[in-house]
Order: sequence, then C-alpha cells, then structure tokens
Amino acid sequence: MSSSEGAEHGTPALAVAQSASSSAPARGAMFSALRIRNYRLFWTGQLVSVTGTFMQGTAQQWLVLRLSHDPLALGIVGALQFGPMLFLGLFGGAIADRWPRRTVLVVTQSVAGALALALWALTVTGAVQLWQVFTLALMLGIVNAVDMPTRQSFVSELVPSERLINAVSLNSAQFNVARIAGPGLAGLLIALFDVPFLFFLNAISFLAVIVSLLLMRSSELVAVPQAPRTHGMARLRALGDGIRFIRSSRMLAITFLLVGVIGTFGFNFNVLLPLEARVTLHADAIAFGLLSSSLGLGALIGALLLARRSGEPPNKLLVGMALTFGAFEVAVAFFTSQWIVMLLIAGTGFAMSSFSASANTRTQLSSPPILRGRVMSVYTTLFIGTTPIGNLLVSAVAANWGVPMAWVISGIPCLIAGLVAAWLWRRTPAASIDRAAEVVPAVADPIAGVRSLPSAAEVEAETITERPAELVD
Repeated sequence: MSSSEGAEHGTPALAVAQSASSSAPARGAMFSALRIRNYRLFWTGQLVSVTGTFMQGTAQQWLVLRLSHDPLALGIVGALQFGPMLFLGLFGGAIADRWPRRTVLVVTQSVAGALALALWALTVTGAVQLWQVFTLALMLGIVNAVDMPTRQSFVSELVPSERLINAVSLNSAQFNVARIAGPGLAGLLIALFDVPFLFFLNAISFLAVIVSLLLMRSSELVAVPQAPRTHGMARLRALGDGIRFIRSSRMLAITFLLVGVIGTFGFNFNVLLPLEARVTLHADAIAFGLLSSSLGLGALIGALLLARRSGEPPNKLLVGMALTFGAFEVAVAFFTSQWIVMLLIAGTGFAMSSFSASANTRTQLSSPPILRGRVMSVYTTLFIGTTPIGNLLVSAVAANWGVPMAWVISGIPCLIAGLVAAWLWRRTPAASIDRAAEVVPAVADPIAGVRSLPSAAEVEAETITERPAELVD
C-alpha cells in the first residue's frame, strides 16, 4: 500500500472502525440489533441457556463446598473448567474460522448439554464424588475452548458492523440478566429441591439455543470468508495469525494487556463469591445467590447504558472502567455487612460489563473477518483461559490469609494495569496507534503460498456489507 493510499484509506482495522462509525445507528437505539430476526433468535436462545448455566455454576460451587470444605477445591474446579481455554483456545479459533460457525455451535452446545445430564445422573443417584466433578469440569472446559471463540465471532454474522456494539452490549445484557436470575433462582431451588434438580434444568436449557440456531435463515447471515484447509506447518502458522495481527496493532496490543490482567486477577467471582457468603458473611446458599445476582444487576445496568453508544469505544472508557473495577474489588475487603457488600459487588459488575463489552467490540471491529475467529480466540484465552491461574492464586490466598486479602489481590493488579494502559496510550502518537497492514504484511495461506492482508477496501467490503431490508423484521 502506498503512503497516499494509506492516508486515504487507513489500515484495515481503522477502515472498519471508521466505516462503522459513519454508518452507525443514532445514539439511543438501545435495542436496534433485536430487530434482526437471526440475532433475536440467537439472543433469546442464549438467554435461556446461559440462565441454566449460571444455575448449574451456583449449584456446582455449592456441591464442591459440600464435598470438600477446602477453598482450594473451588480453585481446582475453576482451573479445570477454564484451563483448556488457555491451551486449546487458539485451536478453537482456527475451527471457528475454518468451519461454519453455526454448525460448530450446534455441536458444542449438544455436548455441553450431555455433560450437564451426566452430572445430574451422578448427583441424583448419590454416587457423585469430587473427582467426578473435576472430570466433568475439565470436559466442559475442552468444549468451551471451541464454543467461546466461535460464539463470540458468530455475532458478527448476525448483524451488520454498524450494529455490532449494540449487539455485543445486548449480549452482555442478556448474559447479566441470566447472571441475576440464575444464581437467585439457584439459591432458592437448592433450598427447595437440592442441587441435582439444577443440573437437570441446565441440561434441558441447551435445547433453547440449539433450536434457535436451527431456526435461523442461512440466507440472512452476513457472508464471511472461511479460512482454507491447512496441513503441516501451514496449519501451525495459521493458529498464530491472530496473535501476529494483535501484536502488529498497538491499540489492540494495549487493549489485550488490560484484558489479560483483568481476566487473570479480577474475574475470580466463582471462587470469591461463595467464600464471601460462607466464610466472611457466615450466610447460606440464598445469600450466595443474592451476591451473585447483585453482580449481575450492576453488570446489566452497565451493558444497557453501553448499548446506547455508537462507534468504537474510546480508550478513556476502557481505562476508566478498569480502574473502577479494581477499586470496587479492593473495597469489598473492608466490609462485612451483607448489604454494603452487595452494593460494592453491584458496582464491580457495572464496571466489569462496561469494560468487557467495550473490549469485545473494539476487537471485533478491528479484525478482518477471515481472522476474526482466531483473534477472538486470543481474546477469550486471555479473558477466560487465564482464569484458572487467578482461581488458584485467589483460593490459595483465601485459604492462608483470609477472604478479604483475596479481594485485595484481585483488585490491585487491575488498578495497576489501568494506569499502565493510560500511560502507554498517552505516549502513543495517534498516527501510530494501528499499523497492522504495515507491520504484518502477510498472512499464511496454504493455497496461494503467502498473500497480503486484505486491503482497507477489501476489509470494508467483507465487513460492512449492507443488509437487505427484509432482514430487519
């Protein structure tokens, strides 16, 4: 690309962002993505399924504490459930780019439902042992290593790019509605029917998302290129294309620094919340459910407010939410009143969803469609795959120095990362924020040997394709 062309079109990532901003819906169109039939089906199915997943997560954490009173056991379950993302996430991204994402999701959701059914069978018969919970958590983690990057990147096939931030924010809102309803219902249902019933409900809930995927109209999906079949070294090189693209973009590299630190140290609620309820507050499963629902309520408010925005999220938003998130986590350590803790956790949820949805949107808008699955696999690896490291660290701190110190250990790194990111972005000239096409001029392609990254015009044509009027119901 010549310098004149670069000045006119910008880099591929900037072309995507600029095109999205210029054609973005007016501020205030909070639910505009739900007007699209395929996205509406996906959103509704996910709402049911994710609610079931949160119910199972709450029940599983309570089951682990019942089988073993050691806080480290919670950390081990988290490590087994999220660890495969750290090692297999890049493979999952390659699968998302190579095969039709809707088909991949039908398979992964079916397997996850079968694993939930197996956990129900073990608990309802009274045969469940801790090692079996560990094994099923590991198997679910392997499934999620493929499911998560595929599900994240599939959203861009359901809506045009000018509605992507709205769709991602509504996904976050849906996730947090489930976060509110799931644990709250779980605490009540555990008290009424015990934990096996929740595993059965979760198994059934997967049918909702599978049916929603099958009901979608293929003709209304946004066409995206699929990565070519690879062999040998070309296959290994293709796995690293997402990492190379991120490293070539200073804007994304700094964003992913934030994502990695917050994902590792800050997102340890599966360990911290049950310990806060049981050890610090000396409460029962209902209180645990209320703490989890408080986190979800704050996150829902954050997601809905973000859905009103248009264009690419600014650096100030990402830094501000990272700092707010870390500050609220540290503050939890200093209070033992359940109501104050619930308010602080709600504030943590607000910052959490605002940050994660903003980072997710920036990542998708900045990556070309042919690489999006692999780029999103790096995102999910850093955000979710590193959680086992944090789970083990936080649970070990809680076991040796108490739950309040575990909250401090979770929050301080997020504060530091926010300050470092702000400093790096301030030192970076605007003209050098994103130079992906210049720094990484080639992406492996086993068919044509090596070809250049898509030009700005090609990226725009692939990602900003206008949707026919009949796609919007």
